[in-house]
Amino acid sequence: MKVLHTADWHIGQLFYEYDRTYEHEQFLAWLTEILCAEKIDLLLISGDVFDISNPSAQSIRLFYTFLNNATRKCPDLQVIITAGNHDSASRLEAPRPLLESSRIHIVGTIEKDSSGRINYDKISIPITAADGTITGWCLAAPYLRVGDYPAVDRTDKELLQNYTYAAGVTAFYKEAYQHLSQKKTADQFIIALGHLHAAQAEITDMDSAERAIMGGIECVPADAFHRDLLYVALGHIHKAQRIGGKEHIRYSGSPLPLSFSELQYKHQVLCFELDQTGIHDLRSIEVPVSVPLLRIPKKHAPLPEVLRALEALPEGPEPSDSPYAPFLEIRILMDEPRPGLRFQVEKALEGKHVRLAKIDVRYPSKQGNGKGNPGDIENNLGELTPQAVFNRLYEEQFQTAPPANLIRLFNRAAREVAHKEDPS
Repeated sequence: MKVLHTADWHIGQLFYEYDRTYEHEQFLAWLTEILCAEKIDLLLISGDVFDISNPSAQSIRLFYTFLNNATRKCPDLQVIITAGNHDSASRLEAPRPLLESSRIHIVGTIEKDSSGRINYDKISIPITAADGTITGWCLAAPYLRVGDYPAVDRTDKELLQNYTYAAGVTAFYKEAYQHLSQKKTADQFIIALGHLHAAQAEITDMDSAERAIMGGIECVPADAFHRDLLYVALGHIHKAQRIGGKEHIRYSGSPLPLSFSELQYKHQVLCFELDQTGIHDLRSIEVPVSVPLLRIPKKHAPLPEVLRALEALPEGPEPSDSPYAPFLEIRILMDEPRPGLRFQVEKALEGKHVRLAKIDVRYPSKQGNGKGNPGDIENNLGELTPQAVFNRLYEEQFQTAPPANLIRLFNRAAREVAHKEDPS
């Protein structure tokens, strides 16, 4: 059986407010061709199909058009899809009744009965050959939210105290595997899907920000997955990698770069042969780049140097009329904030075949001035005047004292606010 693993499509993502429909159309058309050319039997999609929980009609249409095209052109293809933390779990799996007669399986939510027992049958997907013979089973776990894993005796204070998110996810995979092992026969295998942050995973700036948004949920260890699972198809981390030094526990990575921090990643899908003995001939297939990401310059440089580099860019169609024009990040080194910076940059880019996505400004670090650590403002906020708070925050961001004209403007605004609050 030939398998293809992918994840983290993030259909509908706005890249610095630019629509990426063209890129996703190109990727999904390419993926359909790969499925047919490689004669893929099983497609695994490990979460974050969409970028937001309430995707646009255009994004939904794009996704289901892909499923229709892929299964029509590859009639023996089986597809297993799980929800990620960006997806609306219930919305993603809403078409399940419509798809029951097909070879497309979508798992979004974890169901429990009135006593709190998990319905593991829902996430136990039989993997079948073209003739309908069950050759294996898939533990199709979506992104697990707090409370989706097995409950514990709440009267056991010690157990409850040590029952972290990672412990709960580990318990979930253990019980799910035990459930499936009772279903399988000796000649059938078990694989698993997961959408989570595995321990030791190398992450991007975007992954780090998402981890903070998720509340700093701790990492799940590689030994959460039973040693007899032949393959664990992971999603959530955008860099393709194996986990815990194990060839069979892998992130496929995202097919598109989702931030400039992912510019150097090899965006790919994973393809391999699978039988009762394990995985064989695992290889990555690189996703063609339809819209490049550019950084000018490679390292932060003074504004005059950056403007000269921008003016040297080739002419081309207007960025707003070109969905395939490269996205551009500009990296500038400055001593102090400069009003009208964006206007200068946009002026230099007039007529260039790029779309300005981000201006990344850095300020050279300076030695402390003896006024204390600006990060400690919250510790003595009640003792500081508004101007002192402004000065500290300005110094924290720009590593220099605010100019006199900016202080005057701030004080004028502060007086106006004070007058409105106390007109007497």
